[in-house]
This record gives sequence, C-alpha cells and structure tokens, in this order.
Amino acid sequence: MRAIVLSAPGPVENLEIREVPVPAPGPGEVRIRVKAFGLNRSELHLRLGYAEGAKLPIVPGIEAVGVVDAAPGSDLEPGQQVAALMGGMGRTFDGGYADYTVVPRAQVVPFRSELPWPVLGAVPETLQTAYGSLTTGLDLRAGQTLLIRGGTSALGYATAALARDLGATVLATTRQPARLDELAANGVDHPILDDGTVAARVRELVPDGVDAALELVGTPTLPDTLASTRVHGTVCFAGMLSNQWTIPDFYPIGYLPTGVRLTAYSGNAGNLPASVLQSALDRLAAGSLVLGPVTFYPFERIRDAHRDIEENRVSGKVVVRTE
Repeated sequence: MRAIVLSAPGPVENLEIREVPVPAPGPGEVRIRVKAFGLNRSELHLRLGYAEGAKLPIVPGIEAVGVVDAAPGSDLEPGQQVAALMGGMGRTFDGGYADYTVVPRAQVVPFRSELPWPVLGAVPETLQTAYGSLTTGLDLRAGQTLLIRGGTSALGYATAALARDLGATVLATTRQPARLDELAANGVDHPILDDGTVAARVRELVPDGVDAALELVGTPTLPDTLASTRVHGTVCFAGMLSNQWTIPDFYPIGYLPTGVRLTAYSGNAGNLPASVLQSALDRLAAGSLVLGPVTFYPFERIRDAHRDIEENRVSGKVVVRTE
C-alpha cells in the first residue's frame, strides 16, 4: 500500500510517499481502508518537531474516514463506514496518511452517510474538538456571546456553526482583511480584524465582555482574549495556530484578570458520541449545517497541502483524498 512517512522533523520534503506492507490488525484492533483524511495543525507541529512523545519514523495523521477492512472479534463488520481519530494515531502508532490504517476499536466511530468521502474527511476531528470545546470547555448556553480567536481555521468555522446553532452570538477574528467577508458568509455575527489586540473592539460590541472565548491562536493572544471576557466568563484554550503554547514565567495572579476563568480542551474519540457525528453528517447532507470551507488535495500532493497550511494560504479545513 501507499503510505506517507515522516522520517525526521523538518521541511515538507521530509514527508515521503512509500510502498509499505499492509498492516495486520491484532485483537481489539480495526483495519480501515482509508478513503480520505483531514489535516490538522498538530500534524504540522509533528513535522516541525514539536510533538512530545512522538516516535519517528511514523505515518502521521490523527484522523481518517473509510470502511472497515478487517476487525477480528469486533462488533464492526467489513464494509462498514467509520471514522478513526486520536488515541495515539500518527504519534505512537501509524496514523491516517495511508491507504490502510490499523487502530484500536476504542478510536473508531461508526456512521452511515452518502456524502462524498472527501466531504466526510473534513468532519471527525474538527467536530470532536468544536463540540467538546463548547460543551466541556465552555459550557456555552443559548443567548450568550462567544469570541473565537482564530476564526478562519477549520476549528474556528466549525465552532461558529455549532455555537450559532445553539443560539449564541458569535464574534470571530482574522488577521487577513480579505477574510472578513468570508467569516460573515459563514454565519459569524461580528467579524473582527485582529492586529494583535482586539479587546477594545470586542468591548465596543459587548461592553461587559463576552461570556465565553475560544483561544485557537495560542499564548501570544491569550492575555488579550482574557481581557475580552467578562467577570465570571470563561476562556477555553484549545488551539495553537501560532505554534506557541507555553507561557514563560507564568504568574497566575498577574496574568489572569480578576474573576475570568481559564480552561482547556483536548478530547479523544470517546468525546465524540456516535449520535453527534451522525446528526452532523445528516444535517450536512440536508444543507442545514455548514462547518466551513474545505480545500481538497490528492494523495500525491501531501507536501503542497502541508506547505499551504504552514504558510496560511488556505482558510478552513484541508482534506486529502486517497482515491
């Protein structure tokens, strides 16, 4: 089979398409014939050498969609549609950047859909993180205000869609003026141009500060995001688009505004209920839910896909087709 192998951290040229043996599933494992896989920022971090605990060489990819090829002793049947995500995929064992992947049953979520495979490939991990950030990370409620810092990322668009669906008012940021209209077209109530500090603009729109904020850029913008949030409001740290995720000499009392809560979210396949995935796919098919723009690449252009993500050339989700 074909597999994309990362042999060492570095430039996109370190991603090599190789012919390797088809992996054999062991007890409690599922072999999936991969039809498409979404790209995620964490895979860029892996390639750049920022993934703690990863073993190289490895087939990257923290998610994939496809059909069950073999599942010895499992409740899953060959040919069944499934998504696989997280749980060490592409970090401690080979992930989704391949024609076949073998994953533990616990990391597999079954579904049924007639949507094209590349469209399906955009959903699992983005939906999992957006859903978990809003529920576990922020406990967002209808009628509240939400700021998304990093709104034109795949996660930003998906979170905006789910938050609007919940009945929240959404503010979202972008550093590129040309993308303000794109945010508005994707359901954002208040697109905001981000020059590094947006708290003053946010408080012009919501004088007391937003009820909730999702930090997707990382530690450089976190203090300003905290300053945009009301007393007893919550900021959830769930992304690192800036590739910066640590705070030197962190002094909580000096760093955190009085009364503003800071949480984090990083979920797993078990945090994406099958019913939530199925409902989202059904609504995508019906046109009643849009999770944001998607850019598709063939398998052979994996380096172009990684390069475009790294250089912020694309808005929304990137998906690679295997066929």
